Amino acid sequence: MRRRVTLRQLGFWYAVGAVVLKPLALLFTRRRWEGVEHVPQTGGVILAVNHISHADPIVVADYVLYGCGRPARFMAKSTLFKGRGLVGSVMRGAKQIPVHRHTADASAALRDAVAALHAGECIVIYPEGTVSRDPDKWPMSARTGVARLALLSGAPVVPVGQWGAERILDSYRTKGLHLLPPHEVHVLAGPPVDLSAWLGKPLSTEVLREATAAVMADITRLVEQLRGEKAPATVHVHHSARHRSEAQGDERRSA
Repeated sequence: MRRRVTLRQLGFWYAVGAVVLKPLALLFTRRRWEGVEHVPQTGGVILAVNHISHADPIVVADYVLYGCGRPARFMAKSTLFKGRGLVGSVMRGAKQIPVHRHTADASAALRDAVAALHAGECIVIYPEGTVSRDPDKWPMSARTGVARLALLSGAPVVPVGQWGAERILDSYRTKGLHLLPPHEVHVLAGPPVDLSAWLGKPLSTEVLREATAAVMADITRLVEQLRGEKAPATVHVHHSARHRSEAQGDERRSA
């Protein structure tokens, strides 16, 4: 049986978010949750999820908190945590995870995430780094941050596939929310990704890319299961300017 997390255990800001968003999730979605048994109830764990809509963090947070019995900690740029304003207060109070971009050392950028995993937190990461630009929203090529985080921390990576949130908000293609009738959102977690082949190895570009590919292969298989069809043989590649800069930085650091 999955444990239940009380609002008091969540802390003020996380509890506020849960109180506001849970009724909306119940009203506007029909949930199909599977694979919750693959998410450990204690200890640090990384949930690696495909990204299909700007609405899907609500779906994923709902699944993790009420399906798996754990508060989800999302990663966000460190600048959002600064200052005394509402955004900074919420991010810090809800114990979300800052990512320190523009550091000379890519591993240092993830120091807070590694510390959170060692402290037993459940971290959600979108390996693609952005909502899928694939024409049919299949998982795209991913950044190597998920592999770096897993190999630095030693935490297991549980792949999670989701489908349905794109009907609520079809990011980058159509405008506006489509809330009614309620849409079915299907979330499926699989067994932890086998990363044993890369554990203990120097974090070279090759190691990071191979480990990342293993994570994305497992996520894609879950999405295929949800959609009942095979993914394209060719993976869509979307490289933003920042993505290209990060990839070049990985190349320089491994040289």
